[in-house]
Amino acid sequence: METVQNSEEVPPSMQSAATRDKPRRMDGRALRSERTKQLIIEAYLELLNEGPEAPTAAQIAKRAGYSVRSVFERFDDLLALTLAAADYAFAEGLSRTGQRHLGDTRAQRLRGMVERRSDLFERLLPLWRVLQSNKNQSELVRARIGRIRDTMWTRLALTYGIELACLPEFERKMLEIALEQLTDFESWARMRERHGLSVEQGRDVWIMAIDRLLPPTPPPEAEPATV
Repeated sequence: METVQNSEEVPPSMQSAATRDKPRRMDGRALRSERTKQLIIEAYLELLNEGPEAPTAAQIAKRAGYSVRSVFERFDDLLALTLAAADYAFAEGLSRTGQRHLGDTRAQRLRGMVERRSDLFERLLPLWRVLQSNKNQSELVRARIGRIRDTMWTRLALTYGIELACLPEFERKMLEIALEQLTDFESWARMRERHGLSVEQGRDVWIMAIDRLLPPTPPPEAEPATV
């Protein structure tokens, strides 16, 4: 990573124009380096989605428009690139599928959650498989997997909180576990690949199953009477 010289050691009035401009130029190089990293990550993710095999460093470099050296100047190895890609892709994906419409009807909440989650899984299933294949070799990979699962769990609990709140604590926990298993990456992959369902058919399966598992939605609280 580039370092910035501390030009503040010399009073600004005594600095030459070149010296005064140096931090700004260094900042520009840092921004370009970050942009290069992003392009390498995006190239890696594109290649993952195009084929069954994880791409090589040479393939990633060619797609991004850089040299293999440039790849390894920014990432220690392909596992480090995978971790960076996971952080980037899931943050970007979750921001696009953020929690919304918690005040909607049961049917709207079901449809909204299923559509957002299936969209995310369609884009990121290949990356998820790479993480899974490396989880026994890296504690950092296991941490990423755990963080993603925790986020998915939290969103399920929020989306169906109205129905889950009606259950005793033990039953609520058991139902949350069932919902997590039903709507995880592996479940989506089986529906799409093993059973050959379309995206919409897979969504319909999830909506039907979740609707049957959830207890009845309690009626909204009555508005206080006015005098």
